[in-house]
Amino acid sequence: MFFTSFNNPFMLIILLMLIGENISYYVSTPGAFLGLVLSIPGMLIAITFHEFAHAWAADKLGDDTPRRQGRLNLNPLSHLDPIGVILLLTAGFGWGKPVAINPNNFNRTVTLRKGNALVSLAGPAMNFILAIIFSVICGLLLKFGGAFLITTAGGVLLSVVEYTISINIGLGVFNLVPLPPLDGSKILSAVLPTKARQWYENHEKMLYIVFMFIWITPVAGMIIKPAIGWISGELLKLIALIAGI
Repeated sequence: MFFTSFNNPFMLIILLMLIGENISYYVSTPGAFLGLVLSIPGMLIAITFHEFAHAWAADKLGDDTPRRQGRLNLNPLSHLDPIGVILLLTAGFGWGKPVAINPNNFNRTVTLRKGNALVSLAGPAMNFILAIIFSVICGLLLKFGGAFLITTAGGVLLSVVEYTISINIGLGVFNLVPLPPLDGSKILSAVLPTKARQWYENHEKMLYIVFMFIWITPVAGMIIKPAIGWISGELLKLIALIAGI
């Protein structure tokens, strides 16, 4: 998610409110802070692979900008934004370091709009792939973990895997919302008819305000929860199939 500036007073007020609400939740809710700690590996994996996927897709399309900027690797330090990570822990949301690309370097076999859409789609697609991979791991743990899973280490490992699944589902779905600054906005822009695309691109600031509104209200949950619920349900079926339960 590409939040890069909070110099707007309105944004700062919202940010402080979210930080206060989340810190209060961690302090007052038993187990909430432990849940946050156990979710950190999943957050690092989800953000790192998401941004790497953007870089990898751009590189495959002929743009070496991410490679030259050291983004074509799976080192979390290359992809984490310090402020984004801090807010992820304190405000309940965050972002990775945006991957810079130059569409003019894309292979001539794809249009600029198609190339942009493919690069944008790569991030959420990677999150869904990770959710599937960790669902398989979860199923194997349940099937073969046996006595190990009732130990502290086994319980922690299983919890980390479960958090990693849910975080990747959430990040993948949320980034497909077709509003700037999310990946879904670039995907939608690539498939819109010319006049609709021009209107969409000319009203990005207004659409960003719409995004901010749904983000700080229950509307965001109403939009993405059905998709998250459906994907989670299908992956639970996969886990149960592998685990034999």
